[in-house]
Amino acid sequence: MIAAGGIVSHAHGVDSEIGRLRSVLVHRPGLELRRMTPRAGDRLLFDRLPWASRAQQEHDAFAQALRDQGVEVLYVTELLQDALEYQPAREQAIRSVLRGGALGEELRGQVRDRLDALPPEDLGQVLIAGLAPDELPGGSGLVFQLLDRSDFVIDPVPNLVFARDSSFWVGDRVAVASLAQPHRRREAELLRVIYDHHPRFAGIKRLYGPELENLDGGDVLLLAPSVLAVGVGQRTTPAGAERLARHALEAGLAHTVLAIPVDQPPGSGYLDTQCTVLDADTVLMHPALAFTLTAHLITMRPAGLRVSRPQPFLEAAAQAMGIERLRVIDTGLDPVGGRGPWDDGGNALALGPGLAVCNERNTQTITRLEAAGVAVIGVPGSELGSSRGGPRCMACPVAREPAAEGEPETADGGRGEPADQQRDSVHLTGAGAALAPGGSGPGASGPDQPAAPAPGPADTRPDQAQPQPAHPEPELAPV
Repeated sequence: MIAAGGIVSHAHGVDSEIGRLRSVLVHRPGLELRRMTPRAGDRLLFDRLPWASRAQQEHDAFAQALRDQGVEVLYVTELLQDALEYQPAREQAIRSVLRGGALGEELRGQVRDRLDALPPEDLGQVLIAGLAPDELPGGSGLVFQLLDRSDFVIDPVPNLVFARDSSFWVGDRVAVASLAQPHRRREAELLRVIYDHHPRFAGIKRLYGPELENLDGGDVLLLAPSVLAVGVGQRTTPAGAERLARHALEAGLAHTVLAIPVDQPPGSGYLDTQCTVLDADTVLMHPALAFTLTAHLITMRPAGLRVSRPQPFLEAAAQAMGIERLRVIDTGLDPVGGRGPWDDGGNALALGPGLAVCNERNTQTITRLEAAGVAVIGVPGSELGSSRGGPRCMACPVAREPAAEGEPETADGGRGEPADQQRDSVHLTGAGAALAPGGSGPGASGPDQPAAPAPGPADTRPDQAQPQPAHPEPELAPV
């Protein structure tokens, strides 16, 4: 749009998962994937060597599918190189690389001199693809001499392709994540350089930063306007979820935040692989998880944060969203055990109400979505999906059209019942219908649906308080 004085400005803001997508930030994988070695891959959280050229082809198809729907596609590399034209951005980016004691004093000075001499385009490439020993002419000192041939002076950031993990928007504010894995923290630092210094984002407000407690963007869902859900586990700590909740509530960006304990076995997904919002009253969820997840409702009172006792997630979510019930579309399970949630399409990207992008190989999920009336755009994802990512985690929405404001009323004009009285607050669609209330319980399975195993232990991938909506008060636990 054109601002006063004829200067082009950009509208940013996201209040839901389903508002019509207008602008999105992605990272096209590049040299950082091509230079992976078995030794470096293990350290950088890749359990196998990626096929870089195929990953690029798949990502290009994904980006084109978004453009075909009228979505503006922004690239991290281009924005970073633009920002690095400014000296403060260069200094901030270089400081983030030199932080810590791994380089040692002598090598740190050599690396600083090398980076200071690079033009913006080359500096951006090194910050993403890393710096190998043979790319540092004149390197010397004990630390440099003891580097293995497969080591890096500056590590690449191959997981940057999962752009939603590093940053996300709530309302008109951006949250830069604080990633738990040490080798992923530079991803968030690069995003902070972009948001701090690129002219497109001049004047935006911040909601969170990488210097705070661990918080991963893949664990944050915008269930509805003013309602957030945060998965709490090893990637996002209780302290991180609490701080995000406080910031969002104090800024008036939310009236309720749901803190959801999530189990993250080695290599498993995030909250956004366990629950995908597809419409104002519809979610896509992995079988059994829909009825085993619990949530604590966090609200703001004059005395501070109030936290409810754990409640069934679907009922607590419906209550906070002001709707009678949530419709659950069952993702379906891959018959081959142990493949993980990324194989069943639970990481779809909603482009608008009832319209989603899925990896085309997720045939079971796509069939169930289309049967439930959701339009699906399939994109290739065999290589990108093998790195434990789906369309949602590869896209950070920067602008969506606002979702419908207000709380939907029930048929009798009310605002729904409290969670402990909502007898029919869940409606399951698909083969998992046998799991609905009245069936045989959380572990039940339909005739064609294998039972899902119970989740395992966790592991690794403010101005003023707002008045509360007319929701029944949940039973509260001492804080």
